Formats: sequence, structure tokens, C-alpha cells
Amino acid sequence: MIYLNDGHIRQLGADWPLLAGLIAQTTALLGTSETVQPLKPYLRFREPGNRIIAMPAFVGGETEMSGIKWIASFPGNTKLGLPRAHGSIVLNDPTTGAPVAFLCGGLLNELRTAAVSAAMLSAYFQLGRRERYRIGIIGWGPIGKRHYDMIATMFGEKVEGMKLFDIRGIDPASVGTGVRQTKATVCDSWQEVYRESDVIVTCTVSPTRYIDEPPVPGSLLVNVSLRDYEPKCVRGTQVIVDSWQEVCRENTDIEQLHLHEGLAEQDTMTFRDAIRGDRLCSLMPDVPIFFNPMGMAAFDIAVAAYYWREAVLKSVGVHLDA
Repeated sequence: MIYLNDGHIRQLGADWPLLAGLIAQTTALLGTSETVQPLKPYLRFREPGNRIIAMPAFVGGETEMSGIKWIASFPGNTKLGLPRAHGSIVLNDPTTGAPVAFLCGGLLNELRTAAVSAAMLSAYFQLGRRERYRIGIIGWGPIGKRHYDMIATMFGEKVEGMKLFDIRGIDPASVGTGVRQTKATVCDSWQEVYRESDVIVTCTVSPTRYIDEPPVPGSLLVNVSLRDYEPKCVRGTQVIVDSWQEVCRENTDIEQLHLHEGLAEQDTMTFRDAIRGDRLCSLMPDVPIFFNPMGMAAFDIAVAAYYWREAVLKSVGVHLDA
């Protein structure tokens, strides 16, 4: 088997259009016999804010891989100067079950998360509601920075400007240089970002909900962190979820909308329908779209399998003998 860490993944690089296409390709398999992903369990012990999540899946089609992602999310790590999340993935040959790769680090999680957002953004931009869009990113940790890189790289020509905010402050040197830097503005409050953006990406580790204002009409809310919005301010939005069973639990904004505002599964659109076919076109143009991706194990396995095959092809990684 091959061992791959973040350094190896960086060596292989991030092709955002390819990764977004891989997500779209895998999404088409959801709900068929070509994907199997049990409801993921959460392991909690001692400190209730910490969790380790097991995410097993099989993905057929062109991916043809099985495996499991095991990701620990410890929010307090950021105060210690440590990554919030530590992830590892084991890939198993779907024919024999033999392990073929072990991938360790947080970069794959960042890439998968941003690639899912990229697929959603591609579908949203195809609606052609504006010539250029104002982008807002709230939260400047690894996930927020990865989204910034993805949007600037993949959709730069559609971006009028980007507004950024993090409660801990943002070092301008971390924003980048050249064209990307000229499009980015570091703001003093989340309200400034929120009120002046057509697309809002929330990537925080906030322990409490803080967004208590209705969004810009017709905007897209990419709710990566899942626990930022007061239910009252997203009441009446057009909700998209990757999996209702996965996302309507664990104190997510979707669960709060379900409990306090009566949101039901039939009131939502699936991510699969949103990025394939024309269902997204049927949404009301002036009503905000509220996208809540809990994170599908199938996406993690598909992305990991892609990098494993690239590593084999390019002789990257450490070979481990039995």
C-alpha cells in the first residue's frame, strides 16, 4: 500500500475544475447501487465539543473504490496553535478488500469541501443572474482560505470583489498577491461582509449562532460550517442539502429550522438535483438559496481515490510493505 501525507498531496496539486467535475460525477451516482454510505456515527468522549466521525463508503463508476475516512474535529485545538481537524483515509480494493492506500492529514478534507462548493457555485453561476458577483467569506481558517483559492482560481472572471472577515483578524499577507489581492478586502465585521455579498461562504468554528439578519435577496449562502445562522433569518429560503438524513441532526442549522420553523425533507432540494438537470432554474430568483453540505463519505473516497491513482502514476508517496 501507499502512504500519502499533505506534502504528497501538495506535490500532486489541486486542479479545481477536475475536482469539481469529480464531485459532480460522484453526485450522479448517489441513490444508486453504485454508491453505499451508511449514516456516519459520531464518537464523543469527555469533552462534548470534540468529535471523531467515521465515514465509510463505496463508490463505483469510474472511481471504483471503497474505504473509510476517520476525521477528528477538536475546536479547542485552534487555541493551542493546532489544526482543528485531523483526518485519515484508508482505501480498500473493492474486489479483494486489500488496503491499497493510507492518506493522513487535513488537506484532502479541505480540497473535498471546497470542491463540493465549487460544484454548487458552477451550477449557481450558470443561472446567469448577474454578470459579476460579490463574494463574501466569513472565517479565515484552512477551509476559508481553500475556498478563497478555489473561487479566485476557478471563477475569477465572474468575481467583482471579495470581502473577508475572521473574528481573530486576518493578516493581509495571508490573502495573496497580484490579481487576487486587488479583489479582496479585509472587513472589520461579519455584517459588512454579509450585507454586501451575493455569495456568502461561512467557514467558521463559532460555538454559537451569530448571523441574525436576513440575507441579500437572490443570494447564495454556502453554509460550510453548518451552525452559523439563527433559524429566523433563513426562514423562507430555498434550501439545498446533500443528505437530509445526515444534515438534520447534530445541532445543525437545518435541524434548528426543522425543530423551530417546521422545515421538512420535502421542502428541500437535493444537491444531486441542484447540480444536474434544470431544477435549480425552477427556483425563485429573488429568494436566497441556502446550501447546507454535511459532507458525503462518497465524495471523500472519490477524491482520495483520484489522488491515490495520481500518486501511483507519478511515483509519489511512501510504499509500505506487508
